[in-house]
Amino acid sequence: MEAIVYLDHAATTAVEPVVQTAMARFLSHEFGNPSSRHRLGRAAQAAVEAARGQVAALLGCVRDEVVFTGSASEANNLALKGVVWATAEARARPLHIITTAVEHPCVLESCAALRRYFGCEITELPVDGDGAVDPDAVRRAITSRTVLVSVMTANNEVGTLNPIADIARVAREAGVPLHTDAVAAAGWLELDRVAAGAQLISVSGHKLHGPKGVGALKVARDVELVPLVHGGGQELGMRSGTEAVPQIVGMGEAAALCVDRKARAARKVRALRDRLAGAILELAGARLTGHATRRLPNHASFVFDGVDGKMLLDRLNSVGVIASSGSACSSTKLTSSHVLRAIGLPDELAQSSLRLTLGVATTEEEIDRAVGAIREAVAAGHRGARTVSSEPVVAEV
Repeated sequence: MEAIVYLDHAATTAVEPVVQTAMARFLSHEFGNPSSRHRLGRAAQAAVEAARGQVAALLGCVRDEVVFTGSASEANNLALKGVVWATAEARARPLHIITTAVEHPCVLESCAALRRYFGCEITELPVDGDGAVDPDAVRRAITSRTVLVSVMTANNEVGTLNPIADIARVAREAGVPLHTDAVAAAGWLELDRVAAGAQLISVSGHKLHGPKGVGALKVARDVELVPLVHGGGQELGMRSGTEAVPQIVGMGEAAALCVDRKARAARKVRALRDRLAGAILELAGARLTGHATRRLPNHASFVFDGVDGKMLLDRLNSVGVIASSGSACSSTKLTSSHVLRAIGLPDELAQSSLRLTLGVATTEEEIDRAVGAIREAVAAGHRGARTVSSEPVVAEV
């Protein structure tokens, strides 16, 4: 069987062999509980702390600002809910959070829960046609009741980078902490530069060639959070429960690998991405979504006038080209992406979306094979559109 061309690295990545090797020790003979005082427990605790240092290097922060979680979704929940719960103890009036219309569902749903159960006022700022938020819009939205600003570093569906450092300055001037979901960006960008000034930063293990089931949250020393999970006080008092040592070790190794090769990988992948995007934009009806240059180096996303997105993905999958229409969290839903709606695309065009995300091992040959497959699939989609029945079409709901 012909090897696949995997262009869905924004959804998940393969666990690197060096990461697997590091994890294996703590799945077998070094299986101690990090809270135990005997030698196995001390070895596990030392491994967790080493991983904490590795992730701190990725985040551009100090070791004791890193809290391990079970996922980036949990990290985002901890950031938003933790700030509100900590602040609500000191304020009787309704609190206010500022976010954007294109955040990951775990941020938007956390905000919705805080509105529903705690009476928080939520401001979802609009974005421009590329998917970026204006720092001046953040400034105008801040009130005396604002307790948190949450803006993602890079959008996972269209790849656009937000001006996080500028937004951080706005928030700092107002005395409001900034949280950024850096899941899509952490593997490719220097977070101490692009997310400078953010007190809370969420990242994920499995987007960095590490394991699933682990994430991390940077919590700056001047930010007070109330934990989501209470108990034995593990993870600096922020997440009780016995630590998942193999996953944490794996995320640490993946973070270290990422720090070591990130700049080289980004240069290589950006060139391949540009080759891919240039070829696709030659196709009739193809349009890039997201900013043309201020975007993740491995990310290319498109819509195609007159082409059904599901058909496009199915055809690509049948010839071994693995891609997506956007976030893996929403890929099974029949509605248009909230991100594509927010940047102003009509539903019909939004439902033709194609997201292609490259990895460190992507080759020129794979890009050329993908381009050929996409050309054929798009051409077939246009032919199908011209020969459809004249009977009225009933949309699926």
